[in-house]
Order: sequence, then C-alpha cells, then structure tokens
Amino acid sequence: MAVIRNRETSFEIHYPIVIIGGGGCGMCAALAARDNGIETLILERDKVPLGSTAMSTGLIPAAGTPEQSARGIEDSPQRFTMDILQKTKGETDHAAVSMLAAESAHTVSWLRERHGVQLSLLDGFLYPGHTAMRMYGMPNRSGGELMAALTEAVASAGADVLTEARVVDLYADDSNRIQGVKISRPDGETEDIGCDALILACSGFGGDTDLVQKYVPQMREAVFHGHPGNKGDAVRWGAQLDAKLADMGAYQGHGGLAVGHGVPILWPLIMEGGFQINIHGVRFSDETLGYSEQAEKILKQPGKVVWSVFDQRLHQLMLSFDDYGDALRAGAIISAETHIELAAKTKIPEDALTATFEDVAKCAAGQKADAFGRDFTRKPALAAPYYAAKVTGALFHTQGGLVVDSSARVVGADDAPLPNLYAGGGAARGVSGPGGDGYIAGNGLLTATTYGKVAGRAAAAAVASEGRV
Repeated sequence: MAVIRNRETSFEIHYPIVIIGGGGCGMCAALAARDNGIETLILERDKVPLGSTAMSTGLIPAAGTPEQSARGIEDSPQRFTMDILQKTKGETDHAAVSMLAAESAHTVSWLRERHGVQLSLLDGFLYPGHTAMRMYGMPNRSGGELMAALTEAVASAGADVLTEARVVDLYADDSNRIQGVKISRPDGETEDIGCDALILACSGFGGDTDLVQKYVPQMREAVFHGHPGNKGDAVRWGAQLDAKLADMGAYQGHGGLAVGHGVPILWPLIMEGGFQINIHGVRFSDETLGYSEQAEKILKQPGKVVWSVFDQRLHQLMLSFDDYGDALRAGAIISAETHIELAAKTKIPEDALTATFEDVAKCAAGQKADAFGRDFTRKPALAAPYYAAKVTGALFHTQGGLVVDSSARVVGADDAPLPNLYAGGGAARGVSGPGGDGYIAGNGLLTATTYGKVAGRAAAAAVASEGRV
C-alpha cells in the first residue's frame, strides 16, 4: 500500500474522478459527481459492491424533514447537532457535526427524489442518543436493500464501476497531488489508471488486527462483524501523504451479536423495555445508554457473553427488521412460557433470574430506582411469554481516520487541504468522539452518505474549474 512519487509516463486509462470503494460512501460520491456531468470510475475490490453499508440496517438520520413535520415530530439540524455533541460530551469536531446535520435532510431527499432510493421515516421508537425520530430506511430496513438501490442508481447515472479491482498503490507528485492509482486484478495482472481527483471511500481499519491493537486495544478480543475490506488502506496512504489523523480510538461496537450465528440482535428491543443479563442472571449496566459502548461492557462479563431478554410485544416489534428474521431462521432466538422455563433453557440459575425479573418489575412500576440509573417506567413491563438471545460484544467498524474539511477534502498535518484528495465514510474521521461511547445510531451512514455526496460534488466542481473535463 505505497504512495509512489512522480510517475513520469502518461496513463493509458484516465478518469476525471476515481473513487476507491463501492460501498454507500463511494456510491453517493459517484452519484453527486455524475449529477454534475463528470465522468467517474468506482474501483471495488469485491465481485459485488457491498461494503460496510450492506452489513448495516441501512438507516440514515436526517433532521428537519417534511416527513417529520407532517407527523408532528419536532426536529432541526441544530437539535441533531446537540444530540451528537451531548453523546460525545463535546469531544468531536463541532463544525463537522454542524455541516453533516445541516446536509442530512438534503441527503435523504436527494437520494429519494433524484435517484429513486426508497427511503422512508421510522417513527415507532427512538434510538439511543437521539431525542427525535429521524431515522430513514428502506422498506425492509436492510443495508443490503440500500446497497442494491444505490448500485442501480449509479448504473442509471452512468458512472462506471470496475469490480475485482483492488487498489494497491497511489501515484502522487511532490506536492501530494494524486496522479492516479495502481490496481491489482484476481489473475495477478496490474493496471494504472490516472485521475484528476481521488475520493477515498474504502472504509476503516476494523479488519486489521495490528491497527486495532494499536488504536483500539480494548476491542482486540471482540468479534469483528464488519466488511473484510476494512484494512486501513486510507490510514496507511494518509500517513505517507502527511495527512492528519484524528479520533483513532473511536469505533462502533455492538452489544447484541448473536453468539455462533453472526446476526445482530438490534437495539429497539432494549430501548422498548428489554434488558441484558450475564450467565449468572444478573444485570450489569444501563443498557439504554447505547449499543456501541455496551459491547465493551459485555466483553468484561464472564465468558464474554450475555443474554438479551424480551417478550412477545418486543418480538412482534422486531419482526419488521430483516436482521431479526435472519436471527429467527438461524435459531438464535429462544422462547419460554415462564421465566422458570427461560432459566432452564438458558441454564441461568433460577433464583437469580427470578430476582432479576422481580427487580426490573419493581423499577417499571416506579417502586424503586434502578441501580444503574435506567428509567424503566416509560415502557411496559415485560410479560410472558418471554424470548432471549445469547449475544456477545462485537466491533462493527472504526470511526477514526483522515481529517477532512467541509468539502470532504483531506487535510494535511499543516491543516491545509491536500490538492485533490477527498475522503468520506470510514476512511474519514467520524463524529463519534475519541472512543466507543460517543457513537449514536446512524453516525456511520451519516458520514458515508453525506460525506460521499459532499466529496463527489466538491471534486466535480474542482475538476470542472480546472478545465480538466
């Protein structure tokens, strides 16, 4: 993964804009570039463009939308900004948060109205850290469904996509202006492709054990449930280009990956009244603070596994999510008519589980305060029949990376933007602060879709202004 300086011969293949990575960020960058009439090439290492987006629920937060207003949901970019700053305790780039929040509603409407991506507002529940219902998703709330729609939109827009093309090197001059890239094909053949602007949409470094050990050591024993292409390519190239890195300890974890099945048990069941217990039948945290930081807490429990416990009401709620259907089909969900039967099926001590159910019921009835500070009174108490899933803490993706400005241009160590290099999604520094507790639902796709859109728009404008088209 080298940066090769001052390639002297011309490139046989040349595109005004080249994008590395065909996930949600790369697709949005290509759409924005094509909106401005610029020829664009996406280089994707896999046979089919998927990326981290396909492994998500495909939910994108947007604030101040017409759909929110129509349903009486009070929200604005300012409120969204404050939610992110509250969750990160202010330890993030305030200007980046403001820009992303201000652009979020346009991103959703742009994808839907201009490019036919069928996004709609979820208004059934709040995700941790959000004070307004602002999550938009596809009909089946699936990241794979979102990627399919984006891929179709990119094809319709006329952007070229070259799959099974892994970028191994970048070409740059002494001023760090990118000249092109070298790709490797499955048969071992290599090709050089020139460009006037390069967008890094190649995600983070969660799949590289050395970089995880270096930057996020507390998650080194977590299951990595992310795209295998998360190998830190952007970080390594950035270091060679003297680019600025920030918040390298930031990550999105998940406290609900079904053990042995690799399917996430999503957090609405927790936010609407479910809870988690360890193998001794004991709760150990306020689960509603966030699913990202919950992962690290689970890894400190005996055996690094816990049980998510819920009921028929929440089971019905979760059936609207494809991931939950996958979990059911995989046999990751057990059910029981009573908590006594649940104890037997989970091999949890009956007396401990009984005590926990009684304690939560008292909290829900307002008869006592929860030891961890959770407010159970706002949701119905669990009622038989019960359900449970054995889960562990997982690392989904990293949130630290290349520092970018308001136009998604990569910034150098001197705080000046590099000449023609852009980044978004996992390749760029996110807005989750320095650790795992600042992540709120949708941060990943917020930076993927909106930074992608901004990068494609800015790169197209720069190429056009330089007369390179």
